[in-house]
Amino acid sequence: MSTDAEFADAQPVPPIPPQPPRRPAAAAAPGPADDPQTAVLRRVPPEPPMPPVPPSAPAARAATGPHPVPPRPAVPPRAQPPAAGAPLPPRPDRVPGSPVPTGPATTGPSQPTAFRDTAAFHLARSQDLWTGAGEPATGPSAPPRPRRPDFAAPPAAPGSMPPGPAAGRPSPVPWPRTPRPHQGVAHGHGAPAAPFRRPGARVLTAAACLILGIGLIGGAAAGSWLTEDASGAAPTAEAVFTKGRDVWHDTPVDTLFPRTVKGLGAGPGGADRTWTRTAVAPDTGCTAAYDPKLAAALAPAGCVRLVRATYVDATRSAVITVGAQITKADPAGMMALNTRFSSKNLGTRTDLMPLPYAAKGTVAEDFGREGRVSWTVRVLTDIPAVVYAVSGFADGRTFTEPQPAEAAVRPGATTAPAESGLGHDAKDLADRVEADFRKAAGSPTPTRQAS
Repeated sequence: MSTDAEFADAQPVPPIPPQPPRRPAAAAAPGPADDPQTAVLRRVPPEPPMPPVPPSAPAARAATGPHPVPPRPAVPPRAQPPAAGAPLPPRPDRVPGSPVPTGPATTGPSQPTAFRDTAAFHLARSQDLWTGAGEPATGPSAPPRPRRPDFAAPPAAPGSMPPGPAAGRPSPVPWPRTPRPHQGVAHGHGAPAAPFRRPGARVLTAAACLILGIGLIGGAAAGSWLTEDASGAAPTAEAVFTKGRDVWHDTPVDTLFPRTVKGLGAGPGGADRTWTRTAVAPDTGCTAAYDPKLAAALAPAGCVRLVRATYVDATRSAVITVGAQITKADPAGMMALNTRFSSKNLGTRTDLMPLPYAAKGTVAEDFGREGRVSWTVRVLTDIPAVVYAVSGFADGRTFTEPQPAEAAVRPGATTAPAESGLGHDAKDLADRVEADFRKAAGSPTPTRQAS
């Protein structure tokens, strides 16, 4: 805001009043006593000469005292300005010591002679002389006093009038005060700033929750960093083997047997294959899941539980049962069983094929013993498990020349299991279930097994 806008409400300063008009000259020039602006001093009478004292009369002088000397008049006190409303002292008609005028006596009352000091008198009468209200003149020879104009003079500006009585001085015009800016309003031409407010309880609570959350996340990260060596290190073989015994009931069924399995390039000639789960058998014992000869071959390892599931391909023409037997054997027992199956080729004998799981009301309900086309049996050594898979046709047809999956997937094979893709189905689904069991047990790399 500019300076003019700040003092828009202030009262205008009036100009200095003009000098009062001079009084008209009198018919006869007044003497020094009649002029109030002329210095009038009282004559001091000279001291009378002292008479000579005869030398022979010291005793008489001592008796009578010294020659009387008239006292010197004291200096009159300085005139004081008259109080407000008090009458002014009369002016003397003549200077003390001057000859008495011989003219006719005035008819007015005689006024006492008063002492006048020019400086004090001028100071006391300066306001009256300035405003034109001088003391009244006495006598017929006093000039007429000029009258003031009828119009009212503008008020004097503060400080332009001479000092006078406190009652007669006008009250000073108050200086306009600049309004104080409101709290929260910025100086200048910018937009008003928002007033400062203390944060409420909700803001403090949100800030505390944020800080607590950051602290928890930081603590978790620090704990993970501190235990990085322990958690990042590969588990021991004993730990993997022990955990693999409990995988069947500690891992969800959809993890061990996914609902849908996609095999990229897993079919004949590198074709993609897709299998969908149709049924999951309840976990049971191993007595009714194998033929008697296969059960006898796996008996040295023992049986804790057997889990199975059946899949169908995208054409719904092939069905595959895949399962896993959890054994009671220790690592040495599983190694001995794997060596026996490898050295005696137990995995390629047609009288040691596993049985399919034909769930009622599904596509695989006609899948029986005579319909088995290809199979695989794998004895794992890093976890106590035996994984197998068996495939056949969904329409329930019988097949008299089954072939192991490893032989049906060889390049250039022209057998029915090889050309129909049932060998690839059994091998690839067994590979997937084996990898899921190993991953659930924490095994980093697969172990070669016998077929």
